[in-house]
Amino acid sequence: MSAVSTTLFPHAPARPPARPLDGPGAAELLDFALSTAADPELVAALPLDPEGRTWVRLDGPGGSEAWLIGWPPGTGTGWHDHAESRGAFATAAGRLTEHSLAARLPSEGWQSLELAPDVDRSRTLPAGTGRAFREFHVHEVFNESTTEHAVSVHAYYPPLPLIRRYSRTGPVLRLEHVERPADWQ
Repeated sequence: MSAVSTTLFPHAPARPPARPLDGPGAAELLDFALSTAADPELVAALPLDPEGRTWVRLDGPGGSEAWLIGWPPGTGTGWHDHAESRGAFATAAGRLTEHSLAARLPSEGWQSLELAPDVDRSRTLPAGTGRAFREFHVHEVFNESTTEHAVSVHAYYPPLPLIRRYSRTGPVLRLEHVERPADWQ
């Protein structure tokens, strides 16, 4: 059984060939995120805003892009992917929840997909834990706490070429827009 139905887009192109394995791999990015998240001085230096997420760019390993991010209670990313970048994140303070899809989506040529019923995954990441992921990983991350900030470290390689934002209604995932680096830097 296919994890994704593309009946509306039968000619959607296949995923492009994988890039050579240059730069840091997902395991190295996770090691960086975990060790950076364990630095109490760095974590304490992040300004926290009670209304919105805050972030500071960091120097990641091997030319990767890295961020220290503060999450006020109840904030999250919404469904998105990091295109051709592999990545990792680690929780430094508080607790984050990740919902993800265990499905390989076409990288281009679609606006809406119906997901199979068994593709949803969920995990909670308390302080000191992290998660690595491969290219085209679709997920949402959020701080479910109603009272406490969370802080996390994220790293991506190659540096983010774009972020695709999605909406989701039941099993239907819809591509809403694409952000470029100028939108978040």
